[in-house]
Amino acid sequence: MLLADFGTSYCKLLDTESDKPPTLIPTRDLDRKNIQVDIATGHNGKRYATQYVNELTALARGGLSLIDEPSFTLLDCGSRDIKYVIYEEGIIKDMGWNAECGASMGFTIELLEKYYTIDFANLEIPKSSFSITCGVLGMSHIFDAVVTGESEAKAVAKFVKGIALNAYNFAKHPEKIYLSGGLCDNPLFVGSFPCSVVPLGRFVLLEGLQTPSAR
Repeated sequence: MLLADFGTSYCKLLDTESDKPPTLIPTRDLDRKNIQVDIATGHNGKRYATQYVNELTALARGGLSLIDEPSFTLLDCGSRDIKYVIYEEGIIKDMGWNAECGASMGFTIELLEKYYTIDFANLEIPKSSFSITCGVLGMSHIFDAVVTGESEAKAVAKFVKGIALNAYNFAKHPEKIYLSGGLCDNPLFVGSFPCSVVPLGRFVLLEGLQTPSAR
């Protein structure tokens, strides 16, 4: 069975009949004319799958499968949006999805990394941050700071911390967050949360598609 998470910037594919790990493919490189999967989630997933599962549903099922705790907050930070699921004693208490105030946050961070050739692993977590509610509009803070003499690296670091704080507040500011998505690999982003963070990686939604209830 072929499963897929069709993200805005990256697609994750998993062949359940193979021992190989999931495949990560930039969405721009996807063979859109020939791709067809059994079960999918994510942006544009309905176009390429026999069965489609809502992203929040896949996230919730993936979290329940991966996290060995009855109560937890799972936050997914993607290229295009942010979403969270809160479990309490094994039952979903709350969930949310923000594609407007969370717009393009992950994509913008990746764009800035490439444009300024920044290694986020070597950036210190700043003491202060910019107030960020939108990845695209928030870039103006970087430009303004650089014009006034701040280094590009420090300005970007404040931007990234602002995004992390916005995501933290959106998820109802828990004491501990399980993090899903490509930003799990960004140490500056992970370290900017004012709480304990457990990164789960990019494939949480794929994990959710493997649960029996998804078939």
